[in-house]
Amino acid sequence: MKTLLILRHAKSSWKDASLADHDRPLNKRGKRDAPRMGKLLQEQDLIPDRIISSTAKRARNTAKAVAKACHCEDRVELTPEFYHAGPGSYLAVLQNVPDDNQRVMVVGHNPGMEALVAHLTGRMETMPTAALAHVALPIEKWEELDYEVQGELLDLWRPKTLISE
Repeated sequence: MKTLLILRHAKSSWKDASLADHDRPLNKRGKRDAPRMGKLLQEQDLIPDRIISSTAKRARNTAKAVAKACHCEDRVELTPEFYHAGPGSYLAVLQNVPDDNQRVMVVGHNPGMEALVAHLTGRMETMPTAALAHVALPIEKWEELDYEVQGELLDLWRPKTLISE
């Protein structure tokens, strides 16, 4: 059994209209919510063995903030394949994850995050910024993760529903 954590990047800033979409940073809310999700991972004993993130600035900053909050900063890797990707791109990258990684987190963008959750669980869920889905996968090896695999959505956390600190 493998575990997949699906995290949509935290809220980004539109303040500087001259920036390319790929280069937009997190805004104040995003900088607050990303560490909250990392703390949640720690509280739920769901610290990932590996974090794979889109290369977009808002996604990689989310991944780094989450990792820092749950003390796994050395586990973040970036892939351009996740920038505005659909479920197939996530599956292709995940199929190459070493099997000693039991719990993997992916960090990316909508509509891909919602589509990935729907594809793997059969459930259409809203994934606002910094939303985190916890999916159990009935596989022993990551290479087994394909379009036929049906996982179970165990939890879905949205920042607005978490108790404020």
